This record gives sequence, structure tokens and C-alpha cells, in this order.
Amino acid sequence: MNIFVAFRKEWSELLRSYRLLVVAIVLVFFGLTSPLFAKMMPEILKAFPTGGITIQMPTPTVGSAIDQYIKNMAQFGLILALLLTMGTIAQEKDKGTAAMMLVKPLPRGSFVLAKYLGITAMFTVSLAIAAIGCYYYTMLLFEPLDVVHWLALNGLILLYTLVYAALTLFCSTLTRSQVVAGGIAIALFVILAGIGSIGALGKYLPGELVNWGGRIMQGDSAGSWPAFGVSIGLIAVSLLASWLVFRRQEL
Repeated sequence: MNIFVAFRKEWSELLRSYRLLVVAIVLVFFGLTSPLFAKMMPEILKAFPTGGITIQMPTPTVGSAIDQYIKNMAQFGLILALLLTMGTIAQEKDKGTAAMMLVKPLPRGSFVLAKYLGITAMFTVSLAIAAIGCYYYTMLLFEPLDVVHWLALNGLILLYTLVYAALTLFCSTLTRSQVVAGGIAIALFVILAGIGSIGALGKYLPGELVNWGGRIMQGDSAGSWPAFGVSIGLIAVSLLASWLVFRRQEL
């Protein structure tokens, strides 16, 4: 069995287990509602009693819709990456299905890579649909967005999400427990977030990709290529480490 066959198996599993559907529904929902929420927020706040306190809300702009979209996609993309990746390998080891796949025979490196390619395809398709929906509603409610900038923003959000998917996949190779794998992945996220809060170190970490995307939509040409390079490096190191750990394990 080669990696292409293994990838088709992973894609079929994503469809059968409804994981692809879940990711698509969540991201598309927040993609569609981001411009709607930005547009309607002043009216929503007016409907609630303020106790005589006057609340001045700024006029909704296309920037508000973009900010809401970035926040939603980054936040929920990260959550979904952690939740849906933590059992990717751990669960298969626990159930014994990994051993069955590897006697096909399938190299362990191909097994790990096929898992990650499936995750990548799942988030790429889901985020693409969400981006199209958000673009359409933003155009209706505010104004058309620059297509090239919009593609760049979503590409950076996707890369940000895939970094944590790769890290979580590595955690999934360390144990047979989804819960333990998820706990380790959350600990890594907290560590990276802590490092990012120290001075200028945040400019070199994956979180800067989201900020870069926001600046692109504002017309700022200043890039964050060090963060881009570190993110690619983290993915590569995570996959390599996953293979090195997995190849030594008894199934």
C-alpha cells in the first residue's frame, strides 16, 4: 500500500466519521456570521437595557467584519485542530487498527504523513467554503474585498491552524490515550503562547501569521517571514518527530 491509497483511506474515514462535516459546519457558520454580527452589533446592543447609560457604538465598517472573521477562524480553527487531531494516531493504536494498516504493508512514515494530509485537506476545504461565504456576505453588507489580499489572509490562517494540527498529531503518537494527547497538545500551546508574550519573540511564532493577515487586509505590505519560516519548520519537525517516535513503538 502506498501513501496515495492511505490518503484515500483517510479521506473516506473523514467522511464516514463526519469529522469533515463538523469542521465545515463550524467554520462556515462563523464565516457567514462574522460580517452579519459586525453589521448588527449596534442594533443588538440597543435591544438590551442600559440602565440609563448611553453607549456609543462606532459605525460598523468592513474592517469590523474582517476583524471578527479573523478572530473566529483563528480561535475555532485552533480548537478544532486540537480536538479532532488528538486521537488521530492514539485512537488507532488503542483499537489496533494501526497494526492492521501497517501489515498491508504500509511504511510508518507514510502512515503518519497520510494522516496529516487528510487533516490538511479537511481544513483546506472547510476554510475555503467559509472564506467564500464570508466574502459574499461582506460584499453584500459592506463592500467587495481585495481578492488577492483575502486569499493571502486565509492562507495564513490555514497555515496557523495546520501548525497546531501537526503539533497535536505528534502528541497523538506519544500515547494511546486521546485525553493525554490532548493535554500535552494544550500544554504545548500554552508554552508557545507564553513564549510569544515575552518581548519581541511573538514575531517569530505562529500567532504572528494571524496578525500578518490582518495587516494585509489593511493594505500594510510589511511581512512576517520569520514567523512563516518558523511555522513551516514546526510542521516539518513535528512530522519528523512523529515518524521517529512511531517507528520505534510496538503495536
